[in-house]
Amino acid sequence: MELPFPRRASLEVLRAEAADERSVLVHERLRFGEDPWEFMSELPTTDELVVLLLRTDWIDAHGGNIRDRDWNNDVLRRIALEYPPLSTTVWQMMRPASSGSTTRRP
Repeated sequence: MELPFPRRASLEVLRAEAADERSVLVHERLRFGEDPWEFMSELPTTDELVVLLLRTDWIDAHGGNIRDRDWNNDVLRRIALEYPPLSTTVWQMMRPASSGSTTRRP
């Protein structure tokens, strides 16, 4: 039996929330004197933040913990299926860190 995906706001609203969160992260790091040239590439993109929010919602709604890498990847695949515009971001997030750099967008 396939578990239902928790419903949230539209993708536009999720992206707006994530953009606000990203702005807060930037502001905080600037307040502490960090150089934006040093940290901007380390921050998650807006779509990565959306995927992380959706992933957290799924985990909270279905047991509250990540069982293993395969289970986590299944959750990410469900996000890609439920929100097709996030597919590229999901696949990049599933790629092991050792497989090369990804093109990051603000």
